[in-house]
Amino acid sequence: MSTSSPSTGSSAGSSATTNIMLAVFEKKTSSIDIYRPFRNFISQTYSEREAINLEDDLLTLKQLRSDIERVPDPTPSTRRDLFINYFKALCLVETRFPISPDKDHINTLTFLWYDAFKIKQKASQQNIHLEKAAVLFNLGAVYSQIGLSFDRTTVEGRRQASHAFIGAAGAFAYLRDNESTKASMGSSTTVDVGLECVGMLERLMLAQAQECVFENTIAKGSTPGVCAKISRQVGLYYEEALAALNVAPLKDHFDKGWISHVQVKATLFYAEACYRYSLELHEKEEIAEEIARLKTGINALNEAKKSSKGAAAQLLDAMTKLEANLNHNLQRAVKENDRVYLMRVPPPSSLPPLPAFSMVKPMSMNEVLDASKEKMFASLVPDSSAKALSRYTEMVDDVIRTQAERLQQGSELTRVRLKEMDLPDSILALEGNMSLPMDLKEDVEAVQISGGPAGLEAELQQLRDLRRVNQELLVQTEELLQKEATEDAQFRSQFGTRWTRPQSSTLTKNLQDRLNRFAGNLKQAAESDARIERSVRDHAALMSILDRRPIESTLPTLAKPIMSLDATEDAIVGALKQSLRQLETLGAQRAGLEDMLKEMKRKDDILPKLMTITGSYEDLFRKEISKYDPICEDIAHNIEAQEQLLYQIQAQNEQFSAIFNLEDYKASREKCYKQIQAAIAKYREIKENINEGLKFYVTLQDAITNVKQQCSDFIMTRNIQCREMIEDVQRHMAGLSFQDRKTSGSYDGNYPSIGQPPYQTQRLMTAPTQIEPPNTPPMPHPQSPYYRPPEQPTIPGYVHPPPPYGPPQQSSHPYYSPAAPAASYPPQHPQQQPPPSDYGQPAYPGWRGPYYNAHGQQPGSQPRPPYTIPSPYTYPNQGGYYKQ
Repeated sequence: MSTSSPSTGSSAGSSATTNIMLAVFEKKTSSIDIYRPFRNFISQTYSEREAINLEDDLLTLKQLRSDIERVPDPTPSTRRDLFINYFKALCLVETRFPISPDKDHINTLTFLWYDAFKIKQKASQQNIHLEKAAVLFNLGAVYSQIGLSFDRTTVEGRRQASHAFIGAAGAFAYLRDNESTKASMGSSTTVDVGLECVGMLERLMLAQAQECVFENTIAKGSTPGVCAKISRQVGLYYEEALAALNVAPLKDHFDKGWISHVQVKATLFYAEACYRYSLELHEKEEIAEEIARLKTGINALNEAKKSSKGAAAQLLDAMTKLEANLNHNLQRAVKENDRVYLMRVPPPSSLPPLPAFSMVKPMSMNEVLDASKEKMFASLVPDSSAKALSRYTEMVDDVIRTQAERLQQGSELTRVRLKEMDLPDSILALEGNMSLPMDLKEDVEAVQISGGPAGLEAELQQLRDLRRVNQELLVQTEELLQKEATEDAQFRSQFGTRWTRPQSSTLTKNLQDRLNRFAGNLKQAAESDARIERSVRDHAALMSILDRRPIESTLPTLAKPIMSLDATEDAIVGALKQSLRQLETLGAQRAGLEDMLKEMKRKDDILPKLMTITGSYEDLFRKEISKYDPICEDIAHNIEAQEQLLYQIQAQNEQFSAIFNLEDYKASREKCYKQIQAAIAKYREIKENINEGLKFYVTLQDAITNVKQQCSDFIMTRNIQCREMIEDVQRHMAGLSFQDRKTSGSYDGNYPSIGQPPYQTQRLMTAPTQIEPPNTPPMPHPQSPYYRPPEQPTIPGYVHPPPPYGPPQQSSHPYYSPAAPAASYPPQHPQQQPPPSDYGQPAYPGWRGPYYNAHGQQPGSQPRPPYTIPSPYTYPNQGGYYKQ
């Protein structure tokens, strides 16, 4: 401990650092042959093969015991690991090898250990408990030696030393709780592994660990109040150790130097606490108590000096310095009190105990020493013990199962009874915390996520936009055909009989029929859309409840009666809430009781007892199974208390229901539930109809676009024919000879059909054109007068009945149909006649709705829809989109 100037009242240390602490020496043992007795037992009890299989485990165990005897590496950390590993091995040995004087057990093995403090005293036992106790004692001893090995003049060194002393305290505490009593029951024992000694050593190690913390607290410059509390706890730990050292059997067992050391340390840290506490009192100007505390510390040091013989000189010096600081501050405080404060100094006996605060506790050794994951001797389980253990396990499982069923029945009974009384929902409703049933709430959330009724108008607008686009496409397509027919009629009127190609109306009848059917579809769809919009308007009030956020705000509220005669509503509600809280507490207790049962079963390992018992298994089973009786009684009391509480809640709920008119509230709530359900059903119906309509319009747009492309192909082909016929007519009018026409491949009266070119190569114009067709539309591809749809090997000419114009071309925009790439026509094959087909076939696959009544399916490419229609609902596979 560092010192400070008393005259300034500094909170730094008041005593020099003692740096004197105690460590424990290891117990000594004698050499034994642990290998041969174990191997013989395995061979005789199980088989020689089993002994051979376990040879490695036996040699490992033998090596661990040999290292403990001969100390090949005295390093404390190495010895610590050795003792931990050997203790785990002993735990595995205990469950498989019965060591006792019994003739059927391993009776040739005797463990001998000497006392750590009186080396002439020794103990020998024919059981595993003395061996385990000695190993745990040595583990605590090496932890204490590790603590002394650190440099405690530094903050980090003191922190590491404190951790090591905590480990030593944990080892001694584990020895006290698990093995001391068993080791003391043998034929001979030593004091060092007894309950009194290991308990004293645990306190001593905690005192030294707390002392390291105190020194670091001083180094950090903590307040005097904090330092006083930590210092006082150091003194308390030393006082507890001193109390054990001053009584039998430890009084005459330890060297006088130990006792003097512990006594001086206890007094020193008590006086240190008085000094630190007095500094805090001085800051608060509580001079009277400061004087009393200083006198108490001085008196304690004077008493300790009388019995400090044998203590280290450093400790005595620290006492002298601390006493000087106390006296100096006492003189100063007395002078100030006499001149300024004039307070009455209380007697020391009237002072309350100094506050203390522990910063350390024993290290938990359960995980450090857990042998459950070790594989040594894993295959070795006695048959009788295994059968007995299985039977006992069945008994435990039966108890667990029976009690678990009782607990579950209790919880289920509570749930049903509360639901019948509409609790705690009615209480929550009174507080304004209404809630929907979970399935109904999920349905409402799904509707709100999809946009809710407020979002239907945007989807209806999508229907209108798509219908308008389809109508515009249909008009554009009809105008294309009408324009071509008008031009054909003009030429026919101009040239008369020379204009010999078929009239447009004879070739476009099927196209016109399809367009007429599309127009009918659009008319029917518009009527359907109108019905949907009318349904949205008619049910807007019903569905508006789904747009409320939170939806619980639509539920009726449960309120106090407007008039009350005795004003007992609050008392009744309070009593009912209290009962519900008690019921909830009982439910939590049931969960805890079930966990306790499972945890008790998990820790219930009677195999070591089964392997060492010499009497009847039944007596052991009755004794062990009785461990579960207290929990079973707690479960019975819980179920009984719950039943009584439910009767009480039922009576209270009847009062509550009568005062708050609960039946009317329930009826109103159920009515609201049904209204929400009806709104959800109507919303889903309308939503499904809208989705069907969107799907229809997108599909119909594909079909119209397909037909428009066919019309464009037809018109382009007719334009090519028109130009060629005009050239032929010009040659006739110029008086060209028949031979010239034959040589040049001129027109012979048989007109090619759509897609069939009259020439294999492009013919050069030898004379300027004198007659031009009026209002000739521009060619789709001016770089070439010929057209071939992409990826089509042939395009058959016009015949009666006319075939389809080949697969429709894709269109990337509903308002514009791009021209096909230019190419020359392939040679015609007159022998190949395409199968007859009509234009009444639907131009898109998969549609069978009321908007389009077709008989077949038109093969062709599927154009990309011009709109992307977001919808949370899946499109139906078939059928119209009306649900009327």
